[in-house]
Amino acid sequence: MRHIAPLDGLRGLAVLGVLLFHAGRFDGGFLGVDLFFVLSGFLITGLLLAEVARHGRVDLLAFWGRRARRLLPALAVTVAGTLLLVWAFGSVTLLRLGLDDTPWVLGNLANWHYIAEQVGYWDSADTRVFSHLWSIAVEEQFYLVWPPVLWLVALGPGRRRGRFPVPRRGAGRRARSGVDGWVAVVAAVGALVSLALMIAFTGPVDTTRVYEGTDTRAFSLLLGALMATAPATRLVARLGSRGASWAALVLACGIAAYWAMADGQNSPDLFRGGLFLHALAAALLIGCLAQAPGGAVGRVVGSAPLRRLGTVSYSLYLWHWPVFALLSEERLGRTGWDRTAIVVAVSVAAAVLSTYLVEDPVRFRARWARGRSGAVALVATFAVLVGLWAAIPVPRAGAGSVDITQLTADG
Repeated sequence: MRHIAPLDGLRGLAVLGVLLFHAGRFDGGFLGVDLFFVLSGFLITGLLLAEVARHGRVDLLAFWGRRARRLLPALAVTVAGTLLLVWAFGSVTLLRLGLDDTPWVLGNLANWHYIAEQVGYWDSADTRVFSHLWSIAVEEQFYLVWPPVLWLVALGPGRRRGRFPVPRRGAGRRARSGVDGWVAVVAAVGALVSLALMIAFTGPVDTTRVYEGTDTRAFSLLLGALMATAPATRLVARLGSRGASWAALVLACGIAAYWAMADGQNSPDLFRGGLFLHALAAALLIGCLAQAPGGAVGRVVGSAPLRRLGTVSYSLYLWHWPVFALLSEERLGRTGWDRTAIVVAVSVAAAVLSTYLVEDPVRFRARWARGRSGAVALVATFAVLVGLWAAIPVPRAGAGSVDITQLTADG
């Protein structure tokens, strides 16, 4: 797949929206997570389909190895660093709940843990330093399930038509054309089923179940996957570069207006089709930017500041919420935009260090991170994290401390 610069800028916009939302400066910024989901579905599916075109198959172990090198080093450093910082500087409640959440974070099941514990996303996130990692768990679960589904879809048409493995030049494109159609059907049907589940499970009081559930949020990832298939790209290509540029402008304005009006839990229409329409618009915007990256929207979104922010977006997302939770108004003695500027600056600094000292070296330059040595390193990393988690003592509420668990027990 060719590199599409505006998509880096979209990552930057997505993480900027999330930062401003958590800082209390932009109510619709939480929709940046949906934009991340759609981007992930688009990029991952495009890579998998390109692999089918080249080799006639999907090497699942190699794919999961690449995902592990991309995501787990920064996550491991964030979890370890956050636990140590909360142990040293955090409150009793913050540490207690952080230790309670850690095993689920390491197992990429944080979203289901919060759903089972009935931890409301919209009103209780400030007590948990890992509350934002529910979305990372959703993506990891998608990476675990979607590639085998795509592999099975590819294997069926390939075997029936006798095209796998790809034996000669050009056969890969013909094989992919048939596979793409089936993948598009599976992604579209899966997205509609996910939407139906969200509508069916939406409750009148708290929407955490449908907001954090993998089944009810899969449509964002699957709509991105759908846009990566040949039928969708051919549809956008009919617009031509000029038409795609104008369509991108209309879609960008609509998405921006939706972000400005959205208000989370207080916008019930979000969970009855609003999030689906937003994800669909985001997928179409991505398709138009891929078709016309040099258009007006592509030039703005692909500007250097947004692209640079996009290159550190993963680490920035990982670190921003622990920084926000630790650098509270009480600790900083600052409120308003003064505090926001400080916590954003600290978050960006941590993200830059994580990206260039951890993410990029392991992802691009560390030979030991591949093959058997990589598997050993992965197991060793998780062993160290488990050891750290076990070594930090679980705090007990003292006479002068306030602990949410104790207050609940006391009524």
